[in-house]
Amino acid sequence: MHSTLPVQDHPEQQTGPTARRASGGGDAGGRLAALDGLRLCAALMVVAYHYIAFGSGAWDRPSRSLFPTAYLPASYGWLGVQLFFLISGFVICMSCWGKSVEEFAASRVTRLYPAYWFAVLAVAFALRLWPSMGEAPRLKDVAVNLTMLQDPLGVDPVDGVYWTLWIEMRFYLLFALVVHKGLTYRRAVGFCVVWAFAATIAKAADNSTLDQILMPHDCWYFIAGIAFYLMYRFRPNTVLWLITGGCLLAAQHDLLEAQLRAEGHMGHHVPQWPTLALLLVFFLAVAAVALGWTSRLRWRWLAKAGALTYPLYLLHEHLGWLIIKQSHGRVPRYVLLPALVAAMLLAAWLVHRCVERPLAARLKQGLRRAVTEIRCG
Repeated sequence: MHSTLPVQDHPEQQTGPTARRASGGGDAGGRLAALDGLRLCAALMVVAYHYIAFGSGAWDRPSRSLFPTAYLPASYGWLGVQLFFLISGFVICMSCWGKSVEEFAASRVTRLYPAYWFAVLAVAFALRLWPSMGEAPRLKDVAVNLTMLQDPLGVDPVDGVYWTLWIEMRFYLLFALVVHKGLTYRRAVGFCVVWAFAATIAKAADNSTLDQILMPHDCWYFIAGIAFYLMYRFRPNTVLWLITGGCLLAAQHDLLEAQLRAEGHMGHHVPQWPTLALLLVFFLAVAAVALGWTSRLRWRWLAKAGALTYPLYLLHEHLGWLIIKQSHGRVPRYVLLPALVAAMLLAAWLVHRCVERPLAARLKQGLRRAVTEIRCG
């Protein structure tokens, strides 16, 4: 429940909105079950898209004929990525409030890399053993993939889903500029406004360098997520609603262009109105979290499910296609598909428990020592 006590977040904000929860207290610094549930929905949407609608060639017949009922809904599963970006803006702003830029960087490294390193090696190993889904990745490309910088370095990704990670990293780098100065309400709002206008100018200039830095096609989700978190931490106001509403209007235009690219992967056209309807649903869902309407959701299993979404996202695509390729024809498709999703969820849980958590803990200790040395040096 939201606190009714007006708590000032920072001395600079005496004339700004009053905080609805003390800094670092209550839910402000913890997990939100509703966001974890949304993460799980986003991950399962992407999984459905890749297993049913995407033209992977894993099935021996067009999946449209194999899954005539599920095919159309799965054709919109690519939108799960946009939901991830929207949640990311909210969560990153929440998780780094009150942290130094060094702490922010360390938290992102420990969050992103342990599961990613395992996924890169596991997928590369599987593709070398069973190269039935395309050419096995070269060892030098696998090595570059371990840096997570394969996109800017022009190296083929081991798995196609990794393209979103470079977008996330660029968002972190931009947001670090605000964290470095000290994250406050005013600076967060200023960041949202400046980024939105700079991205608009970048798109108008049609400059590839500015596009790489400012991400004019994807920035709207991160900006809206930040504004929604400011609504959650403070009280909603006209400025924040204008930011989120403007992001929604800008995002829907670019999203229809993204649908054309998704249709190229699927090999067929789908109606546009469900894309716009789902985008609106995403914004309304995160708005419900921001307004505190989901505060009663405290199911512990949602937090556990939310922790599985990242390893599930990293592992599911090529490994799932390999299993489909090897098993289809031997296992009925309506048994194979749910069993495969369950197996991927189990694999994600094992990676989270046996790889991600212990490796992240060790990595965090090393980074903390390094941060201490930097501050003392």
